Amino acid sequence: MTAVLNSQRLVPVGYVGTPRLLRALDLLDPAEHLAAHGPLPVLDRAGLLGLLGAAPLAGRGGAGFPLAAKVRGLRAGPAPVVVVNGAEGEPVSAKDRALLGRAPHLVLDGAQLLAGAVGARSILVAVGDPALAGLLERVLAGRPRVSKLDVEVREVPDRFVTGEARALVSALNGGAALPPGRRVLPTEHGVGGRPTLVCNTETLAQLAVLARIGPAAFAATGTRGEPGTTLLTVTGAVANPGVLEVPLGTRLGDVAAAVGAQPSQAVVIGGYHGMWLRPAPKLELSRAGLARDGGTLGAGVVIFVGERTCPLGELTRVAGWLAGESARQCGPCTFGLPALAGELRRLAGGTPVKRNALRMADLVTGRGACAHPDGAARFIRSALGQLTEELQLHQAYGSCRRSDLGQLATTRTVW
Repeated sequence: MTAVLNSQRLVPVGYVGTPRLLRALDLLDPAEHLAAHGPLPVLDRAGLLGLLGAAPLAGRGGAGFPLAAKVRGLRAGPAPVVVVNGAEGEPVSAKDRALLGRAPHLVLDGAQLLAGAVGARSILVAVGDPALAGLLERVLAGRPRVSKLDVEVREVPDRFVTGEARALVSALNGGAALPPGRRVLPTEHGVGGRPTLVCNTETLAQLAVLARIGPAAFAATGTRGEPGTTLLTVTGAVANPGVLEVPLGTRLGDVAAAVGAQPSQAVVIGGYHGMWLRPAPKLELSRAGLARDGGTLGAGVVIFVGERTCPLGELTRVAGWLAGESARQCGPCTFGLPALAGELRRLAGGTPVKRNALRMADLVTGRGACAHPDGAARFIRSALGQLTEELQLHQAYGSCRRSDLGQLATTRTVW
């Protein structure tokens, strides 16, 4: 079997420290995978919660919600469903493709372990890339079946909001890939009305590693509060873009050295619902470390904004893209985000209306049917806070005399 996805090349990967998720890649034969990683333990619900209590595993998607809390939140009653969320909405992020394309059995192991522990009889693997879906179908065909457990690959729309858990459940139920207005959690009412655990691909791969090596070895890297490693998609003004596996708590300077980052004006961390921050080498890449600087790890995206691009142009273009990716089912998305993108275009042209943009960002926050307006506003507000000198240049001269080099991509990267 081959891991090539149609004409696309494999997602380039690397690591800082000792890799766990990325240490044995492209082993699509299940026997070779088991020889590299060892047998997968079988856990019941109590055993799973005990494991997660000894080594807390936060979700590796955007929200970072603890896996143990999701398990405890499952509604009692019918057998639950486990959903592998491979609907990577962030156009820059490639960690889902790296894991599902190059280490699919590790993700499926985590889903299988979780399903067994909570009594699920169905696993749905949701992806937005048809080539990746085809690869996973071939992998599943060669993987030994588990009694009373069905595993199915489902294609979903490749849009920014699809990866939101409630939007993904809606798509899997045959509806639009949009979050419903009612804030009902999937753990209460999910796929087919059943309680549903929606987990990011990396969360499940980490679970498979944790179950095999145990909590003590798992916590031997990372920080005391955030054990283990994490995957980062690192792009922008770098010589070697790709997916890096790093211990939680790794410094930004170590990541910059690993990818050959160029001198940068700013760094975007967390994706397009994340934050613009100063590219400080000592910045700690963990949820707690970034929170101290007002940031968030989010989707695990790190974009170096180099000195040769116009950052205000980059911001304006992404803001327009975010407005176009909105669910368009409430006022903040339908009217607020396009108006906010318009104010940024005026700022880029030199009009001194920063306060208008900030006011609009405040107005859309907390008012939407989902978190998309909040995330977009946070992204824009943090950028305006970082780009004070840039704004002054545009106001003085109408531009900064630099082009938008597209370092903040809005189309899916083909490596």
